[in-house]
Amino acid sequence: MPHSTFTLFDPVRVGDMSLANRVVMAPLTRNRAPDAIPTPLMAQYYAQRASAGLLITEATAISHQGQGYADVPGLYGTEQIDGWKQVTKSVHAVGGKIVVQLWHVGRVSHTSLQPNGGKPVAPSAITAKTKTVLIQDGVPSFVDTSEPRALQAYELPDIVHTYQAAARNAVETAGFDGVEIHAANGYLLDQFLKSGSNQRRDDFGGSIENRARLLLEVVRAITGAIGGGRTGIRLSPVTPANDAFDPDPQPLFDYLVRELAEFNLAYIHIIEGATGGARDLPDRPFDYVGVRRAYRAAGGKGAWMVNNGLDKALAEDALKQGADLVAFGRPFIANPDLVERLRRNKPWNVGDRNTYYGGGAKGYTDYPTLGKA
Repeated sequence: MPHSTFTLFDPVRVGDMSLANRVVMAPLTRNRAPDAIPTPLMAQYYAQRASAGLLITEATAISHQGQGYADVPGLYGTEQIDGWKQVTKSVHAVGGKIVVQLWHVGRVSHTSLQPNGGKPVAPSAITAKTKTVLIQDGVPSFVDTSEPRALQAYELPDIVHTYQAAARNAVETAGFDGVEIHAANGYLLDQFLKSGSNQRRDDFGGSIENRARLLLEVVRAITGAIGGGRTGIRLSPVTPANDAFDPDPQPLFDYLVRELAEFNLAYIHIIEGATGGARDLPDRPFDYVGVRRAYRAAGGKGAWMVNNGLDKALAEDALKQGADLVAFGRPFIANPDLVERLRRNKPWNVGDRNTYYGGGAKGYTDYPTLGKA
């Protein structure tokens, strides 16, 4: 087993990015972008947390069709790109690095959020047993997702192109240091990967190779446009989030990471266990060390990022066992100075769950740092 001598606070080169430390802020949906446009308040929020070695933005829709929740940002219109420019400028002004997570929710949406009130799209016309967030009069509510329609094969090249265009917008115009492809948590690319949501009988369904096809085409298009060194990917092999399920995930993800090795990605971001929940799922065993070994054996050189329910001790142990980066999610909501708290072994603020989704500055940019506590 690897036994790294690196600490959380040592610098690291990740693809084309030089990071000041190995602590990453994971993507956190906060529903504070009306009309999908990033706001000055969002610029303040990310700049407050820029002491992380890398910030990964909240999931950001690549198209109107890709929207699945109220007041989440997009990256497909001029006003949206201009809003993100202010975010990246604010983060870079304080020495931070930031990538945007590119998102298509697929079936995890509601007709009220779709173009012309249409059905959400999916690999197969199977409704997700999950909920999305709508906001009325400033108050968030959780509602059942709508019945989706199955994407036609001829529609898939346009989705690939839309991912590529969003990546170009992100790096060349909005000023991001890179992108993270969201292929986790039961959203569109993950829906294609997993047989519970993909029952197609064409070249994008059935075998592992076919179910991975769309994701690999997206990766090829994005890396061709902005380079592998500016591209990361997020995977969640066994999470039940958003009704994601595959009865045999090990060979699926072993195959996928071997294929990803050829793209010289900046990093692979793995959610261990149930997203935002238990790290160990007895009914869904998975060999995370094995999947990392499969990636390395295939020549994959990207940084290996682990995520889910980590505290300092678990994060340090992950580095000792071969991870290169560790991502913290919810702790960053209430602790903009989480890196300093980790460094000094100080207690963490507790987040106000009532302000996680939607709202303004309260529960967003008003958490105290150590110097102001």
